[in-house]
Amino acid sequence: MKTLKGMKIDNNIASNQKIRFVDLFAGIGGIRCGFEQAAKEFGWKTECVLTSEIKPHAIEILKQNYPNEKISGDITKIPSAEIPDFDFLLAGFPCQAFSAAGKRLGFSDTRGTLFFEIERILKDKKPFGFILENVEGLINHDKVDKNAKTGRTLNIIIEHLKDLGYKVEWKLLHSNKFGLAQERKRVYIVGTRVEVPSLDNFIECSATLDSIIEQGKPTIKSKFTELLLSHYSIEQLYGKSIKDKRGGDNNIHSWDIELKGIVSNEQRNLLNILFKERRKKKWAEEFGIDWMDGMPLTLTQISSFFQHENLKELLEDLVRKGYLKKEHPKRLITETNMFGETKTHRQQDPTLPLGYNIVSGKLSFEINKILCPNDIAPTLVAMDMKKLFVADNGGLRTLTLREGLKLFGFPDYYKFDIGIDEGYDLLGNTVTVPVVKAVAERLFNIWIKNHTTKYEINSARSLRQINA
Repeated sequence: MKTLKGMKIDNNIASNQKIRFVDLFAGIGGIRCGFEQAAKEFGWKTECVLTSEIKPHAIEILKQNYPNEKISGDITKIPSAEIPDFDFLLAGFPCQAFSAAGKRLGFSDTRGTLFFEIERILKDKKPFGFILENVEGLINHDKVDKNAKTGRTLNIIIEHLKDLGYKVEWKLLHSNKFGLAQERKRVYIVGTRVEVPSLDNFIECSATLDSIIEQGKPTIKSKFTELLLSHYSIEQLYGKSIKDKRGGDNNIHSWDIELKGIVSNEQRNLLNILFKERRKKKWAEEFGIDWMDGMPLTLTQISSFFQHENLKELLEDLVRKGYLKKEHPKRLITETNMFGETKTHRQQDPTLPLGYNIVSGKLSFEINKILCPNDIAPTLVAMDMKKLFVADNGGLRTLTLREGLKLFGFPDYYKFDIGIDEGYDLLGNTVTVPVVKAVAERLFNIWIKNHTTKYEINSARSLRQINA
């Protein structure tokens, strides 16, 4: 007998069970990792019969962790007949628009999208079930009716999966409720041929960054970090963002640390007021343009809320130092291309007067945010991971790749021997392993009931509780 989490599972139930699966758009193997962890807890062996990935750095990581397996390339070039039979399909597929979305053209709806490859393989191979993962934006993608629960893209995906004979469920799951110190929401779509899997009532647990942050790592010494530490203590920096176009108690502006030059008290007050005032809709009405979130204001407009005898000199000095820029208000321009597609963009209107505007927005500086050890990390994305800093021995540094792996729930033994920039890029596009593990357990509970003898079913049911 084998004991797991206080529950006994007869080894005879699993001794002849081997779960075979395919891992499509595999990335660095996050979905597979969670899936195999769940299978192991049930006492089952697993076999990956196909791993498909095209990103070179991701393939490098897969080979480090699965050195004896062949990594296949582009799934669009692999015929279904060349794929061995399997039980589960795993895929963190890219979200693409469907050219015929909502027109109910059946299988042809998804041609030209990568979801079509999933649909093709499910149709041809007919596995027992699947786990699909995607970004939160999939829920509202291609939404026509603003009151609808979902957009047309997700609707078509669910409809096509059901048309293939699967009982399907989907839900947005929050990683920080599964014991991870990261705010990461992802859509999970699951299905089996016999029963709708439940994605409700998971046992929730939490964690904070101090559980994964290492100590004694090299810190970064630069003009920017020195200015921050000369104006604020480490504790005062916890949880602070650094950007000029937003404010609040948890934000530091470049002028607060005089990054671009000395700022007088009058100029600091002026900047603090201006960055809020420029977001008010009344200014768009004065210009006769569509409102945009933050527009240049003229000297006259600024003088209506900030009176100073040398106002112009204060503003021009801030322009010279780079805290402000001079530009025309922008109009919303709509253009139609040769294919009849319309696109909108903002364009300065030189017929409108020049005004003063804040220069630097999000991600403009060396550091975007200093993480608080008693809190969780924001959603980690490839483009800004290198601008998230943590405190270490009185200094500041970026996250290590091992810390990054832990924020996604990868086990300590998982190999990730790669450069820092490539590592950040890969982590920003991966999945959170404990969430996949919890989701996979729900599918395995259904698998038990359909792949054991009647005696074994009753035994398994009595020894393992289903969290739904």
